[in-house]
Amino acid sequence: MSIFTNRDIKKLFIVLSCVFAAFIILSQLYCWLSASAPNLILFLLSLLLATGVLTGCYLYFHRQQQMIEKAISQINLFVLGDSGARIESGSEGSLYKLFHEVNKLATTLNAHAVREQNTKDFLRNTISDISHQLKTPLAALNIYNGLLQDDSEDLTAMREFAAKSEKELDRIETLVQNLMKITKLDAGSIIMDKHTQNISDMMNDLTAHFEIRAEQENKEIILSGRDDEMLLCDRDWLIEAVSNIVKNALDHTDANSQIHIEWNRLPSVTQIIIKDNGSGIHPEDIYHIFKRFYRSRFSKDTQGVGLGLPLAKAIVEAHDGSIAVNSDPGNGSTFVLSFLNLTTL
Repeated sequence: MSIFTNRDIKKLFIVLSCVFAAFIILSQLYCWLSASAPNLILFLLSLLLATGVLTGCYLYFHRQQQMIEKAISQINLFVLGDSGARIESGSEGSLYKLFHEVNKLATTLNAHAVREQNTKDFLRNTISDISHQLKTPLAALNIYNGLLQDDSEDLTAMREFAAKSEKELDRIETLVQNLMKITKLDAGSIIMDKHTQNISDMMNDLTAHFEIRAEQENKEIILSGRDDEMLLCDRDWLIEAVSNIVKNALDHTDANSQIHIEWNRLPSVTQIIIKDNGSGIHPEDIYHIFKRFYRSRFSKDTQGVGLGLPLAKAIVEAHDGSIAVNSDPGNGSTFVLSFLNLTTL
């Protein structure tokens, strides 16, 4: 009789019982007052009707109570950690609609829980990666500081260690700056200030930034594309994205190498293509190079922190663009940045 723990159902049965009892009593009283014998058949039919109605109501509410108890059981399982627990909601009716909404709520809570766990995992892994990346320059700085103290009278040695210390400090600064940039992009706190920009002008400014390094390493950056080609973008951020790819190309090419930066307009997109004839990307790494802090076991670069390419990808995607890479180990790599044309925006 668990259905009678529901006060409203209990009141309903009491009211129905009173109504049927009153009907039977009044019908028999009427027969007695009309000077006729009480009608036994009428009494039995009335009693049968009352019993049938009460039994039907009881069975209906009993079934409803079982459904609710099953729903409560599934909800308790979900609360206890069974993320797959769901209430059966395949039939029609208000109660099933309620169950369906509860299932939707459970699915939403699951999605939030998974997202929160992924965020925690990402934060933990990121902190671990940052700690790992900082260990090397900090250890080097500690060594150089000790050597400077030991060779305080050797001016040449002091200058050498000071230069090395400055290089390690630059490495730490680059790591911190890139982390701040990519974190702001992830958080959506940076709004791209897009204007129509001349691609040739942007690429020339970029080349000027790497001009001294390219000369020192005996490498050449070659530009090719129409001088009047335009692109709707945030000038500074787009130069940042392409610069990171060019820097990556410089890091993985030998002396006498060439890095080509091309741009061209297709019917629906404008592309900026960066090609190099360096060491290329190993097939094992091709699907991981845009992951943060990813370092290939085949890479000879010991100075990179693994944030340049992920930052470039984040910037391109913030422009509603896409980035793709093709590479042949030993024969260089090609990065293709694609942006929707002005007419399709």
